[in-house]
Amino acid sequence: MSVPVAYLSVILLWATTPLAIKWSGEGPGYLFGVTGRMAIGTLCVLLLMLVLRRRIPWHRKAVRTYLLASIQVYGAMLAVYWASQFIPSGWISVVFGLSPLLTALMAAALLGERSLTWAKLSGYLLGLAGLAALFGSALELGPHGVYGIIGVLLSAFLQCLSAVGIKRMDAKLPALTTVAGGLMIALPAYLLTWALVDGQWPELLPTTSIAAIAYLGAVATTVGFALYYYVLSHLSATRVAMISLISPVLALYLGHVLNDEPLSLRIVGGTALILAALLLHQWAERRVAQEA
Repeated sequence: MSVPVAYLSVILLWATTPLAIKWSGEGPGYLFGVTGRMAIGTLCVLLLMLVLRRRIPWHRKAVRTYLLASIQVYGAMLAVYWASQFIPSGWISVVFGLSPLLTALMAAALLGERSLTWAKLSGYLLGLAGLAALFGSALELGPHGVYGIIGVLLSAFLQCLSAVGIKRMDAKLPALTTVAGGLMIALPAYLLTWALVDGQWPELLPTTSIAAIAYLGAVATTVGFALYYYVLSHLSATRVAMISLISPVLALYLGHVLNDEPLSLRIVGGTALILAALLLHQWAERRVAQEA
């Protein structure tokens, strides 16, 4: 698969994932939703590895890469599933739009990339202004709305940390292998978390939730993570994070149309500021590349 096709596929998957996350937890609860997703995803990935006759290496550098991947698969995903209880699904993708800004800061510190310029710093300020607008809308939902925003911010931070760490490790593992290793470490952690916190089979399991869990496990996890790490292996960590430039708009639209989620002027304004920050960030990235 070519990198542009994989890049576009990840954009579409990231746009539909927030709404599926919200639907998967309505009824059975967010812990059952995310644990079920990862169980299905792990099974699908390992079956695919078996069909392709690929082995999972366990040398030191590979294990460290899997541990870094599990930061996203377990830490970031658990945080965003928890947050999805409190905010509209479209907001998840919008807040994740700050990922390039977080990634640039981490890449500058850990990878030595030339990521900090005046144009990018201006983009950071725009992004913070957009985030402040969303915080204002979250306050209208009560304190839980703020918890949701903070949860998604934590998730975005952990995902960026994972991506930059994997890029720095540079174990040169196939994308599917990285996903398989990360899932094998994360799934026991999910099962233990669910057993300790909940541990009961849900009494209410709507068809919508079942379909969302199946989609997230078989498609978003198996295909999505594999394509994500495939793109990550061919492009810079900062450029991969630019996927979140388009997906927030699609996610907001899907949430509004399919789930009757609010779309106020403040939400649109905050989203516009974050997207403007990302555009400025992308322009600055290209200018740095041309000067190099």
